Amino acid sequence: MPEFWSNLGSIVWYVLTLIIFISYLFALFSIIGDVLRDRSLSGGLKAVWIICLIFFPLLTALIYLIVRGGGMAERAAAQAQQNKAAADEYIRSVAGSPSDEIARAKALLDAGTINQGEYDRLKAKALS
Repeated sequence: MPEFWSNLGSIVWYVLTLIIFISYLFALFSIIGDVLRDRSLSGGLKAVWIICLIFFPLLTALIYLIVRGGGMAERAAAQAQQNKAAADEYIRSVAGSPSDEIARAKALLDAGTINQGEYDRLKAKALS
């Protein structure tokens, strides 16, 4: 019985250590992404932060979170907004407008490819 509890303690300690290490990696990658995303930092300051993260990772991560942590969420939200705007613009450019679809249907009607009933159905679908 004592051997079981000894092994159980080792397993719990291992799992706890693994969770802390993975959390640290997430924080580190988040900081690196924020440093590279920030347009207010010059290239030299970005290099200094990255070099400090390589040689003094825990201390630099704590200092970065204290000094610049407040702006991380704002920069991430701004980047997400830019990505959403770009995706919306792309969707609008690819999808076309209802007037474009109606104009294409009218061209098909004028060419005799479709009849009036099909044109009305395409027009109703574009307007819905």
